[in-house]
Amino acid sequence: MSLEMWNNRFADAGERFVFGEAPSVFLTAQAALVRPGSTVLSIADGEGRNSVWLAEQGCVVDAVEFAPVAVDKARGLAARRGVSVNFTVADLLDWDWPAEHYDMVVAVFIQFAPPAQRERLFEHIKRTLKPGGLLLLHGYTPKQLEYGTGGPSAVENLYTEPLLAQAFADFDLLRLVAYEKSLSEGMGHSGMSALIDLVARKPHR
Repeated sequence: MSLEMWNNRFADAGERFVFGEAPSVFLTAQAALVRPGSTVLSIADGEGRNSVWLAEQGCVVDAVEFAPVAVDKARGLAARRGVSVNFTVADLLDWDWPAEHYDMVVAVFIQFAPPAQRERLFEHIKRTLKPGGLLLLHGYTPKQLEYGTGGPSAVENLYTEPLLAQAFADFDLLRLVAYEKSLSEGMGHSGMSALIDLVARKPHR
């Protein structure tokens, strides 16, 4: 989807949030890994549901999203929740990723990227994490096309366990599992879904 289409999607929802105001169930399931005071980057952050929750846990949070309408809603959500998030409107493929800066990168449903762009994004993620830093990645598998309850329609944008295992073969894989579960995360993710989780740690030197 283009920037115009995403902006329209977020705007057409009005005061409602396309993916809800609650954080991703995947993210809250990893709450034991979230440390107060840690530096966290939430990419393709949308309307702020994940970045705001991370800030509520005491993290120092940067959030990058390319749709200005979504970021406006995210800023409003942060204000209502009484937390501070550093929101940036930018295309992740053009953004200046800081090197070895973050303790954690959160990447929830970032499957807008076809394979060549995905490879670049994964390399940026690897570089921006500190040694020992964690990646929390969550998305859909190709079986999601059968459910049609969210996510892209392009099968090449979806994840498989072998794909992620190969992409992060230089990381320590703490969790890599595909499964099916019913989601209720706003209008955008609603119903039985084919999901995949990756939790991986960047090795220390």
